[in-house]
Amino acid sequence: GEVDSAGVENSHDLTGRVFQRLIADRKYLATFYTRPESAALLARLAVARLSVGDWSDAAALSRLRIADFACGTGALLSAVYEQITARHERAGGNLERLHPAMLEQVLYGCDVMPSAVHITGSTLSGAQPHVGYGQSRLYTMPYGRQADGSVKIGSLELLQTSAVQTLFNTSDPGRRTGSAGEETADQVIAEIPDNGFDLVIMNPPFTRATNHEGAHADVVNPAFAAFAASKADMDAMGKRMRSRGRDSCYDGKAGLASAFTALADKKLKSGGVLALVLPLSMASGASWEKFRQTLAADYTDLEILSIAANGKDMSFSADTGMAECLVVARKRRVVETPAESTRFTSLRRRPPGFAAAAEVAKGILSAGEIRGIEDGPYGGTLLSIGSENAAEIASSKNSEKFSTTFKAVRIKDIAVAQVAHALANAQLWLPTYREPLPIPIKALYTIGQCGLVHRLIVGPPHPAPFTKIKSSPTASYPSLWNHDAKKETRMICEPDSQLSVRRGMENRASEVWATASRPHLNMEFTYGSQALAVAFTERESIGGSVYPNVIFADKRFDYAFTIWGNSTLGLLSCWWHSSRQQSSKVRMTVSIIPTLPILDLRALTDDQLTLAQEIFEEFRDKELQPAYLADADPNRALLDRRVICNLLGFDATVYQGVRRLAEKWCAEPSVHGGKARPKDARLVV
Repeated sequence: GEVDSAGVENSHDLTGRVFQRLIADRKYLATFYTRPESAALLARLAVARLSVGDWSDAAALSRLRIADFACGTGALLSAVYEQITARHERAGGNLERLHPAMLEQVLYGCDVMPSAVHITGSTLSGAQPHVGYGQSRLYTMPYGRQADGSVKIGSLELLQTSAVQTLFNTSDPGRRTGSAGEETADQVIAEIPDNGFDLVIMNPPFTRATNHEGAHADVVNPAFAAFAASKADMDAMGKRMRSRGRDSCYDGKAGLASAFTALADKKLKSGGVLALVLPLSMASGASWEKFRQTLAADYTDLEILSIAANGKDMSFSADTGMAECLVVARKRRVVETPAESTRFTSLRRRPPGFAAAAEVAKGILSAGEIRGIEDGPYGGTLLSIGSENAAEIASSKNSEKFSTTFKAVRIKDIAVAQVAHALANAQLWLPTYREPLPIPIKALYTIGQCGLVHRLIVGPPHPAPFTKIKSSPTASYPSLWNHDAKKETRMICEPDSQLSVRRGMENRASEVWATASRPHLNMEFTYGSQALAVAFTERESIGGSVYPNVIFADKRFDYAFTIWGNSTLGLLSCWWHSSRQQSSKVRMTVSIIPTLPILDLRALTDDQLTLAQEIFEEFRDKELQPAYLADADPNRALLDRRVICNLLGFDATVYQGVRRLAEKWCAEPSVHGGKARPKDARLVV
């Protein structure tokens, strides 16, 4: 009774949540339930882009083809169904007459779990429970080792075919649908044509096929470890995925979510709408670059939504614990040119209910011309719901340089993003300044180089030449490998490990040791507890899994790079260049570090380089507070003054502007991570 009184949407929410708790293989499938408010928001934005001339025309609506190839319990298909029928009803249409066509012809749903597909069918049927229909387009996809000895990879089989043999579970609701992998219904051939769909909407699984560390360290290939798959099964499925994903925007390092984006792109027709829930790493991760390039080249009307919050509030799905984004775009027709810009909406919180989701969608769809990231530190366009500032919207030009990265995500104050974008383009454009100031900024790879990924240093496997052992003050091969926030409060850090050469790997060990250096970049920076973006070891040492080496031919650059990296502007550059997928922990990969914007150390004179070393010596023993308190840290303020005024020659007003910028940056949720500030923390100018 309580469920019924709460409404259909909340009933489906309850069903979906209970089902998710019961999935034994959830950690491998990475199937996180889309919150109904999030589904409603994404569906509204997607359906608004459909090319439907007359919403009262049931025949026209019946010709639509809409798919979710990872439908789970059907939250997204149900939300799309609701949006279409609501528009049809408002236009004078009859919902009972439309219902059979929607189930029989329009809505396609695929999943590897029969019981999930059954719930999807039951939910969609329940929209008009007294109206009958024939066969639906809901399919259980073959997954894992099959009876004939072959392996299948679910919906991703469709990357190289338009027809696949499936289990059809929902044409007869009386049929039993057992647990995953249990064949309990007829096998049918499903026709799912390329370039055939008007809308593809998905919240795909995001498990990665690679397994270097983390929660699945004991599993060969987590992406295909569900349903008690053997190592041979996982290997065969991984090989099949690589074969199916060739010549697409799929990248195995990005995980299965990347494969599903490739599938969506393949199945969408020109003019069709793409609507996805994706990990926030999509916006900046190197492994997502092919997908970003596809969006920039082949789509228009592109919108990316994220949430400038922390914890569970930064995701659109339930229980993920990591930030997500919504991607909505329309596949351009042959006569259309790619979009000139992308719009970014940062919500202050995820919609708390359906009314809020509707208002957010309405505000986004009705927003007129908005300020761009390139237009200076004036902020974006506020989207208000009543008296609440619900979101801030900004655009960014899809220039050749910017088209491969969508950085303006999960940002509460767009002015901070505008300053960071200008800085990356060699302009110091501070809030309240009418014009930018020139500042020498270049990509790291033009000045120095990044060291090796840790898997090539410590083995096994081959060809890593070292093993890691306990540190020693007389180590031949010292290493700064791990984080210890309590010890990393000064720019000078002691190596925490040493490396031992594996027998027979002496030559390779010499090659790896040649990449040793004194400066080390923090590529897994937790702003709420750690102080350093750049750590400095007195002796050259090898960087490990979180502190890769940064190597300069001119050793004087080591000092300048260290003080720059730990100043407010250096912190801002690292933050802008990183993935902000966790609350206050940002991450760069060794493949993305070379493009990090840093101070052009080659532009410094001999006197400036000498001064940089003097500043370094002045600060070597000074304690720095965690980065989220950079605005209230007197030593960080003094470092800013020395870098801004003494090293770079700007005046005191510029220094004060940088300190106000520090205050703005520290207020970002992705910086403080929800951590409470000390009561006495105040801006230090």
